[in-house]
Amino acid sequence: MDSGRKQQIFLIRHARPLVDRRGWFSKTQAQQFLQDYQVAEVEEILSPQLPPVLPPVKKVYCSPLPRAMATAHMLFGPEAELVVDPVFREFESSIWGLPMGRFPLSWWQVPSRVLWFLGLHQKGMESFRKAKVRAALAAEQLAQEAGAKGVAVLVAHGFVNEFIKRALVKKQWEVLVNGGRGYVGVTQLGRE
Repeated sequence: MDSGRKQQIFLIRHARPLVDRRGWFSKTQAQQFLQDYQVAEVEEILSPQLPPVLPPVKKVYCSPLPRAMATAHMLFGPEAELVVDPVFREFESSIWGLPMGRFPLSWWQVPSRVLWFLGLHQKGMESFRKAKVRAALAAEQLAQEAGAKGVAVLVAHGFVNEFIKRALVKKQWEVLVNGGRGYVGVTQLGRE
């Protein structure tokens, strides 16, 4: 690659999954929601809002979860080569709490995620520490692609994209556009 050309990485979050989060959930219903979310289809993206600086790409890295693969196909077309790799899957999640009462979904999800971050709720799933290591490996894979081709594109998920971004920033990548964690949000990073 020409050393004067800027390397770029684009991290794209999947489109909105077609699951209903409204209402009040028992613990069992909240657990079922997480299972449904893992296999949910996504809303059709009527007018993709990819940044104009994104060059045409033929190769797109992707999480193996259906919502990420469907989003990648909608954004880049069926002719794009999807490189599906479990290293890009979302951080695991489960529901913590006593099976009493019905509450909004966030009442179940937020404490569960906070406890997982603290290492107190991770039985039977990948720990937060291991998930961060996986995100760093994913960042290295994308950086190698950007080094070889000038650009790397990933369609994945909110948490994993955030921690990939953090790993890249530690390796001197600059955040040029922070798309946040909204659906179809695009974060662009660059390096000379």
